[in-house]
Amino acid sequence: MSGRARLALCAAAATMMAACALLPLVSPVTWIFQAAFLVAVQTGVGAATRRVPLARPLTVTAQALVTLVLLTLVFARSHAILGLIPGPDTFRYFADLLQQGSDDVSRFAIPAPLSDGIRLMLVGGVVVIGLLVDTLAVTFRSAAPAGLPLLALYSVAAGLSDSSADWLWFLVAASGYLMLLLAEGRDRLSQWGRVFGGGPRTPGDTTGGVVAPVRTGRRIGMVALCVALLPLPAIQGGLLDGAGTGVGAGNGNGGTISAVNPLVSLRDSLNVDQDRQVLSLKTNTNDISDLYLRIVSLDDFDGTTWKPAQRHIVDVPDPIPTPVGLSPNIKRTEVKTVISAADWYAQDWLPMPYPPSEVKIGGRWRYEPLGMTLVGDHGQNTRGATYQVTSLDVQPTAEQLAEAPQPPAALEREYTKVPGSLPSVVARTAEQVTRGATNHYDEAVKLQDYFAVTGGFQYDTKVEVGRGPNAIANFLKRKEGFCVHFSFAMAAMARTLGIPARVAVGFAPGSPQADGSVSVGLRDAHAWPELYFEGVGWTRFEPTPTRGTAPSYTQTDTPGTANPDPGLPSHAASVLPSTAASPSQSCVAPDRRLGTCDSPSAAAVAGGGDDGSKWWALGLLALGGLVVLLIPLSPLLWRRRLRAVRLGGHARTEEGAVAHTLAVWAELTDTAWDIGILPDDSQTPRKAAARIVGLGHLDAAAGAAVHRVADAVEQVLYAPRPRPTAGLAGDVRQVIAGLDSTVNRGTRLRALFAPRSAVRVVWAVSAWWTALKARATAARPNVRKPSGQQS
Repeated sequence: MSGRARLALCAAAATMMAACALLPLVSPVTWIFQAAFLVAVQTGVGAATRRVPLARPLTVTAQALVTLVLLTLVFARSHAILGLIPGPDTFRYFADLLQQGSDDVSRFAIPAPLSDGIRLMLVGGVVVIGLLVDTLAVTFRSAAPAGLPLLALYSVAAGLSDSSADWLWFLVAASGYLMLLLAEGRDRLSQWGRVFGGGPRTPGDTTGGVVAPVRTGRRIGMVALCVALLPLPAIQGGLLDGAGTGVGAGNGNGGTISAVNPLVSLRDSLNVDQDRQVLSLKTNTNDISDLYLRIVSLDDFDGTTWKPAQRHIVDVPDPIPTPVGLSPNIKRTEVKTVISAADWYAQDWLPMPYPPSEVKIGGRWRYEPLGMTLVGDHGQNTRGATYQVTSLDVQPTAEQLAEAPQPPAALEREYTKVPGSLPSVVARTAEQVTRGATNHYDEAVKLQDYFAVTGGFQYDTKVEVGRGPNAIANFLKRKEGFCVHFSFAMAAMARTLGIPARVAVGFAPGSPQADGSVSVGLRDAHAWPELYFEGVGWTRFEPTPTRGTAPSYTQTDTPGTANPDPGLPSHAASVLPSTAASPSQSCVAPDRRLGTCDSPSAAAVAGGGDDGSKWWALGLLALGGLVVLLIPLSPLLWRRRLRAVRLGGHARTEEGAVAHTLAVWAELTDTAWDIGILPDDSQTPRKAAARIVGLGHLDAAAGAAVHRVADAVEQVLYAPRPRPTAGLAGDVRQVIAGLDSTVNRGTRLRALFAPRSAVRVVWAVSAWWTALKARATAARPNVRKPSGQQS
């Protein structure tokens, strides 16, 4: 194996060894086999183009084009031209996949599921790094800078992973880079001969004179690698370690939880293409319309967004104290719920009904008293957890809320803070909407109805309303948004009216299943405002249209009113699952709530009027299939056509005889080239013939045919008056049969479908391009400079 081929293999191996650091991030790990195959093809293309040889930029271009085609075949075949050639739609699809992958990365915990977007990010990233490493280390013969892309690949994995086996992946990646450096050093030393060998070779030495410094380099590299590994056990976390829960160590009674923003992935969850089950519930209540699963409350409002403030955390009490502000005369019932989290769902905060009175769960969990939430301590999360929550279903009446006394001064002061940067239109709109209200409860109901029913707002998860202090003002103007916008706006407006308010994040009620359980999916992710009323405590409101359910204490039953509230569900509707088949088995409850299901009538309309495919469409498909079939067969077809032309008839003239003789000789040497006997233009025809006979292991008859063709070539090249020699085409066919009989089946198939001599096409194109540039340069007018101007 040549030094450059060994270097190319080491570059590919180093890339894949560094890519192994990404294995803990995603499950399953089948993506690495795709990446390894693409890197191998990419490396093979580079080796082939360097052997031609092509210019360095052309080599990199060929590798990049082949890689792009392979990525298109793997990820975007249906979006490519003829299923193979990437076009504008292909790149748009790649962009969509990458965006989806980015969203999935921010949504899922490690190990994340292998979605198409994440798979493209992983495979595409590894292939791009492989191209950079191969370009630097092999094409440009500089292995040291190739460590930078390898370091970038490893750093991404190290920054996201907090596995205890991180040192192992560092060892693997560093070993790959060290192997690449040693391969380059060995290649460079071999070009200097034995001068560095450390003396003459001894009779028992079989390693060669240049191996001594290589062995020394290996020893130095291993020592350096061991030294680098020493501090690794003390390293904790990665580049993104600060994005965790922020739970302090504590001593059982203390510790704090820092502010994190759980809204980062809420919008992404609502926009997933396929709803996935997050939680499965079994509860003893028959009405699940109020069974919201609350994760965390956001009480710190800076005018731009809501987030949880830094809070003191303690051990989980048993039982959990009664919520602040809840008086004994408020009706309540006890609800028991068993919750099972999906194996892929790793949430630091514990989703549970509010307010909880008892939680039974294993693991390390802490309790935040003001928000009545549980948060994982030092990496604890919900992945695969099953836990039981006993909660209170608080059922205040409208009269009790309307007659609520003033809240404590400290609570009112903290939860009615409004930053000075909040646009004045927010408070002005709140005053206009609640005009005529006599108490805070009436104001809260008017705000809820304004957003959910009377204000003309539309639910849209893809709308952009901007960021910063003007985000709420933009939302009030455009009247389009999703639950985050509605809850943020109502809570902010409530605070301007003097009502203590905060925002809760969690899941809306899920969908009843036939087995009596309730399924909660990604699209059930939700945010809603909570307003404080003394005697009742923190109370849920639902301003988002078509999402969740409005609480019973906010609904008015006016006698004589025949028009139902379009923003509220019917209370006569049963919450038990029906035994009848659904009109669309593929339409789940969250989709029906979002209105994204296709109706049977719409499907019928879409299918109507189809008079079959047009004849031209069928023709284009057939033509495309033929082109796709011909692409891999093009070397075979080109070689067969060239052989037929070379061995065909010739004009009965002196010039025709010369051309025919040279053509059959070219065919003979190319045939030998296809099976592995490289041509040597420095030899005479007679020596070249002897070389072909010897390396091809030809029998006497085929060898005599080779020499007859060589004699004819010498005759036309050196004789004063060349004369035609009969039977040369037959001699070449005899040589072709003889060469085929001396090689194995794999070599014959290689010569048939991927002939080495096909590189002459590349040479011809390169020569044509060079000639074209030369003619263009020659045709360019010369600009004479003034005689006094210096260059």
